[in-house]
Amino acid sequence: MNTNKNVLLAIALSAAVLFLWQFFVATPSMKAEQARQEHLAKQTGASKPSNPSTNNAATATAGPGLPGVASSTAHMTRSAALKVGGARVKIDTPMVDGSILLKGARLDDLRLKKYRETVDPKSPEIVLLAPKSTDYPYYAEFGWVSGSSSNNQVMPTENSNWTQTSGGTLAPGKPVTLSWDNGKGLLFTRVIAIDDKYMFTVADSVANKTGAAANLYPYGYVARQNRPKGVIDFFILHEGFVGVANGSQKDAKYSDFEDAGTPPQAFTSTGGWVGITDKYWMAAVIPPQGENFNGQYLGTQTASGAHAYQANYRLNQRTIAPGSSATVTHRLFAGAKVVDILQHYQDNQAIPKLDYAVDWGWFWFLTRPFFWLLDFFNKLLGNFGLAILALTVVVKLVFFPLASASYRAMGKMKKLQPQMEELKTAHKDDPQKLQQQMMELYRREKANPISGCLPILLTIPVFFALYKVLFVTIEMRHAPFYGWIHDLSAQDPTSILNLFGLIPYNPHTALPAILSYISIGVWPIIYGVTQWMQTKLNPPPPDPIQAKMFAMMPIIFTFMFATFPAGLVIYYAWNNILSVAQQWYIMKREGADVAFFDKKKAPKLKAAND
Repeated sequence: MNTNKNVLLAIALSAAVLFLWQFFVATPSMKAEQARQEHLAKQTGASKPSNPSTNNAATATAGPGLPGVASSTAHMTRSAALKVGGARVKIDTPMVDGSILLKGARLDDLRLKKYRETVDPKSPEIVLLAPKSTDYPYYAEFGWVSGSSSNNQVMPTENSNWTQTSGGTLAPGKPVTLSWDNGKGLLFTRVIAIDDKYMFTVADSVANKTGAAANLYPYGYVARQNRPKGVIDFFILHEGFVGVANGSQKDAKYSDFEDAGTPPQAFTSTGGWVGITDKYWMAAVIPPQGENFNGQYLGTQTASGAHAYQANYRLNQRTIAPGSSATVTHRLFAGAKVVDILQHYQDNQAIPKLDYAVDWGWFWFLTRPFFWLLDFFNKLLGNFGLAILALTVVVKLVFFPLASASYRAMGKMKKLQPQMEELKTAHKDDPQKLQQQMMELYRREKANPISGCLPILLTIPVFFALYKVLFVTIEMRHAPFYGWIHDLSAQDPTSILNLFGLIPYNPHTALPAILSYISIGVWPIIYGVTQWMQTKLNPPPPDPIQAKMFAMMPIIFTFMFATFPAGLVIYYAWNNILSVAQQWYIMKREGADVAFFDKKKAPKLKAAND
């Protein structure tokens, strides 16, 4: 009896953990994602560093003239912001479109052609980078700052008007060249190229036409102002600063810079990259690999209450002799965190651990293989929903020996039910004697009442890992299944509250989060039925109260799964179907009763028929 109570307690605690996690983490994150999708067109841009001549505390740790963080005050729509500020160079590739502002030579306008705000293919493109004067500035910039012995040379700033000297629209294979003359003997030239995906290459050159050497430091940064709407500042997803330094991941959260006066997080590295990431998108600056750089993550709160954030690096000093020039080549990744694309850059351009931009989480040893299998099956079958079904079969095969042993143990326990009932009747007034007799029965029949629970415990990390894959990978975003499932990363859009679409309103968005559990869709109901079938195959607990609690579990989990991503619900429904088939076959072979319904009514029906 004590053993059974411990098992019940373990399962109840597991259910409680899942419920609380779903209520306080998963459901708010789903709501936040819905809000994010509604505002993504406005969520772009970055805080612009101040004039390099006005150094802040960052200079002391990262080198002469490193730009600090400042904020914009104007609040324009993106379309209005693009009409002010001066001329722009158009960007147009198969994957992105946008423009470069010649004033400051700033990359501050970029949209992703392959991604839309909603599943509607006519909805607006995702906006990644946006100008400084918008509500959510987000942009990247490269440049030079002068050393202490450069005779106060004037450096290009955000107000410097660059000139396009060659090229037209920036496109793959069609670079553009910009130039700026400081009027004191230094000529700055910038050649910007872009590939057919998301990688910009920025070759910055300085020609020294003065009579003295110039000591300059190249730098690059990504900056933004204000957190994008829907940021989940919790363990389920990392958003904020991201990078790799000395071969290790280097992350920081927005909340790390909540308090005014928080010092920058400074570090040095040989090779690596730094950036700012959202759930699905990222902008990251990449210095020349093999060269040492000083990196920083910094944030500040402005007088208006806005927050500005910046991830930057500064390279070592270049001494440019009179009559000579120096060139440094930077790169900028600005786009969707597609794993194949990240790994392509990682492998072919020697950018260390660029795919770490995807938040694989604590169970990375499960999430990465799960994603690889899902991606493989998707390419093979042409649908991520089918890929989930195929992954389920693989997981079932891996756990097949363990599950088979568990089901055999359950079969033995179910066969012992009549003897256990006899013992309960014979020793109903002596619990200690009953416990001894039960243990003797288990020993004699070589039955273990807790062996059937082991697979349940092992599926918990699988559950979290698969949820993580469905939640964080962009490949799942807006991935359709068949029928009414148009986005496997979102909850089942149908609901019992609107008669599965017959009543024209969406309870998923109309109801507050605490009531969203009663908005149950078709797939959660399918899951609940399969979970009930599996429960009916399990041997019932000897205690009637325990039996009632176990009988309630399918109902409880059905309500919990109502707000889970549809892909996860489909996985578990299909997993239950395979488990029921396997368990039914094994227990039938063991000679156990595997009826789903109470057979006590059968004699009455037979007598009536007679």
